[in-house]
Amino acid sequence: MSDQNYTTDQILALAIESLEDVKGDKITVLNVQAHTDMMDYMIICTGTSKRHVNALGQNVVEHAKKNGLQPLGAEGKGMGSDWVLVDLHDVVVHVMTDEARSFYDLEKLWNITPEVL
Repeated sequence: MSDQNYTTDQILALAIESLEDVKGDKITVLNVQAHTDMMDYMIICTGTSKRHVNALGQNVVEHAKKNGLQPLGAEGKGMGSDWVLVDLHDVVVHVMTDEARSFYDLEKLWNITPEVL
């Protein structure tokens, strides 16, 4: 399946599945369609360590590519990062350590009631 054949819901499901496969914690989905034209959904996930954050982000990228979806980009990859961002077109995935997630508090920043999975 190529990029243009994926619906936003399919991309969302693919991203969530790839996070769950590597034991992502506190997976939260924010519907930001009414707030920005840049994306429809934001997924926020917590990793238990910087190494786990990197593994989660890498799994999202690899799972997407394996299924024919080329990510637009990935930032923060590397063993020393406490935040990895993966851009999957209409869905942006944020994987963070618990400390980074508490500090940046993206859910509060967007002032949206999150859907916690």
